[in-house]
Amino acid sequence: MNKKLAAALSGGAVLVLALSGCSGDEVEDEGKKTEAWAKTFCEQAKPSFQKRAGAQQTIISTAADSKPADVQAADSKAFQDIADSNKALAKAVQNAGVPPVENGEKLQQDAVKELNSSATAYEGLRKQVDALDTKSQQKFADGLKGVADSLKRIEKMDQDALAKLQTGDLRQAMARQPGCQKVRPSAVPTTTSGPAAKPGGSASPSAGASAKPAESAESAKPSASASGASE
Repeated sequence: MNKKLAAALSGGAVLVLALSGCSGDEVEDEGKKTEAWAKTFCEQAKPSFQKRAGAQQTIISTAADSKPADVQAADSKAFQDIADSNKALAKAVQNAGVPPVENGEKLQQDAVKELNSSATAYEGLRKQVDALDTKSQQKFADGLKGVADSLKRIEKMDQDALAKLQTGDLRQAMARQPGCQKVRPSAVPTTTSGPAAKPGGSASPSAGASAKPAESAESAKPSASASGASE
């Protein structure tokens, strides 16, 4: 049941700083400012990235044969945790100050705005999950499909939020910071089909749980990409 959401989260709807490698360029005055900005931001952002990764893992590891109420509770908490993390990341961007790069002020404003918008969207997902009917497995599965569709709609917003800051030297400076290095939720082995999914169970990033009541449930899980960046 939670498989669609798991697939979503293991694919990319997760906020990711796709930062790779460092360049070996020497740092001058401007370079030092860039490094200082990246250090300030990444140190503040690290707990939020970790919290996001934990929330994504909760969804991914939700068993495919759990009760709807268990799936609801796990997903609701996970979405709220991601929303809280995005708000904290927006604050970290704000607190770090204007990035010392071209159009730094606009980059900062856009990142803060998009992270807060994404947080609001995840809170909307939590409300959607909370409103699902857990008494009927089929109704719950059908409702979960709607949650999956909603998650797909906010994937790009989530992914693009911090990408705004990843330009030129700033990207390289952030890549060198431990707090901004990629963290990816663990992959989970494919599980057998089942009605609903349960937190802590073995969930599979692929989408389908079995079908009858469980089947709809499986398709219900959005497919968020979880390339967790130093979340």
